[in-house]
Amino acid sequence: MVIKTLATFLASASFAALTAGAGVAQTVYVPEGSGNSVLVVDGATGRTLNRIEGVEAVHGLGGASGVPVLVAGSFAEVDRADAMAADRPAGVSADDHAVHHAKPEGRKGPANAALSMLSVIDVETGEILRRIEVPGAVHHTAVSPDGRFAVATHPAGDGISVVDLHDNETVAFVPTGAMPNYAVFGRDPETVYVSNTGNGTVSEVDLTRGIVRRNLVAGETPEHIVLDPSANALYVADAEAGRVLELSLDSGETERSFDIGGEIHGLGLTADGGRLVVAGRGEDKLVSIDLSDGTTTAAPLGPEPYHLTPVPGTGVLFVSSRAEPKVWVVDAATLKPTSDFAVQGEGHQMVALP
Repeated sequence: MVIKTLATFLASASFAALTAGAGVAQTVYVPEGSGNSVLVVDGATGRTLNRIEGVEAVHGLGGASGVPVLVAGSFAEVDRADAMAADRPAGVSADDHAVHHAKPEGRKGPANAALSMLSVIDVETGEILRRIEVPGAVHHTAVSPDGRFAVATHPAGDGISVVDLHDNETVAFVPTGAMPNYAVFGRDPETVYVSNTGNGTVSEVDLTRGIVRRNLVAGETPEHIVLDPSANALYVADAEAGRVLELSLDSGETERSFDIGGEIHGLGLTADGGRLVVAGRGEDKLVSIDLSDGTTTAAPLGPEPYHLTPVPGTGVLFVSSRAEPKVWVVDAATLKPTSDFAVQGEGHQMVALP
């Protein structure tokens, strides 16, 4: 029953997702890592609205405007029997549920991969609608703009899981490269870009075919990435080198490189696409890059600014700290924090939604 309900729920929302405008983001979802929960807060003030419990070791959190679900990835690996018990819908017997899971020959991913879970969460209610098996610990996730696909990166498995959210199952495992880290979509819901930290590349993945179409060279240790569809450009945090690379998706070449200094982590593009903001984790700072001329502006923020998410329509950025259990609310124009709020655990891949 849960499976049927979720498929209908997502299918009816696909057209709305495709036609939804950017809107004004009013709510931010903050995965709390070792807190095993997702904090829901007001996008302008950081005021707590809700907390979604029961999402173990949640690092990756994906969502898209107009899509009615979030997809949370767990960095924990679990026993298959425990996963089946947690996933069994009310009213379904253990034997019937075991039949549903008894498909070892169809399992996607490396044969020796451990089991981890993706949790599909109702944006409106915070209810966990479904848990989906994937092969190994999940670092980051992404949801396609039409709500059809979810992608999870597996650093230890050198590939990504592709989940069909209408059919509620993992449909492919695509080897991308050593230590895949981050994944982003542009306007095309069937193409995702994945950074591979271990071999200095970004993979362009065709989700309908389940293949890598091409690999782009992207510095030494590419981690977080941001795509600007209007410029057909991909911005890559070359984390340990302390620089951001601008890649042309037309040519596949690096167009510009911006030196930030120190280890960097999160990236965020302002709503007008004019500036890129970078979390300078190693030197306790935020850096804003004016993309029209490449000039940079820095402001202190610490300790260890980590994940960074612009909140459209509010003029603020949310920036988590890796060293302390908190998130700063930062004025995007001045790069100065206006307030902060506590989290349980660590603030990882945040999602801002209307």
